Amino acid sequence: MDNAEQSQVNLAHPEEVFYEYLHRIANAVDLVKPAGEPVTALHLGAGALTLARYIQATRPGSVQHAVELERELLDFVLEHLPLPAGTDLTSHVGDARAALAELPAGLRFDVVILDIFSGPDAPAHLACTDFYLEAAAVLAPGGVLAVNVGDEPGFSLVRSQTRALRAAMPGVAAYGAAQLFTRRYPGNIILLGRDGGWPAEWSAALVAAGPHPATVLAGVDLDDLAG
Repeated sequence: MDNAEQSQVNLAHPEEVFYEYLHRIANAVDLVKPAGEPVTALHLGAGALTLARYIQATRPGSVQHAVELERELLDFVLEHLPLPAGTDLTSHVGDARAALAELPAGLRFDVVILDIFSGPDAPAHLACTDFYLEAAAVLAPGGVLAVNVGDEPGFSLVRSQTRALRAAMPGVAAYGAAQLFTRRYPGNIILLGRDGGWPAEWSAALVAAGPHPATVLAGVDLDDLAG
């Protein structure tokens, strides 16, 4: 899209996730419920449905919804890159916030993944506490909101989104390649939000899962990144 590569999938092995930031989100999904147990997942920003494929491959029977603004992209992916057998996925075309408001009342998700931000010029109606509150409202108990924040050196967007997510959810962590936390390089930080406190064992599990070297900041350790 606009000369930018969108995604990578392995149709024969959808459990393999190539992009580092997607791998890290998959690691967070792995913590929500015991291995192999189905989850409910909402993807805001569909791409090539890489993580939807991963969830179906590792947690058969999962129920998923995906929202994509670019109809041409979604149509292309569904036509040329078939989903794993048995995938229960409902696709929606439109703006992520508008689509979130239109979901059936009472629908709750174990995982909500926001993969839309690609630089400092993030859509203002999505890069804000109000939207994170709306996304958190559709989480099931114990669920996690995962936000991919791609940013330039200095991490102004990462800083603002860390503050915004902290204002919406009590348990927040930032997860990414260790060198990115120097803020001298462009890259992707995964912000993770939970309704409860952030478990120390989750931090340890994410660091151990890699890709290496990895860092997870939570609690007071996150204060500096949040500014």
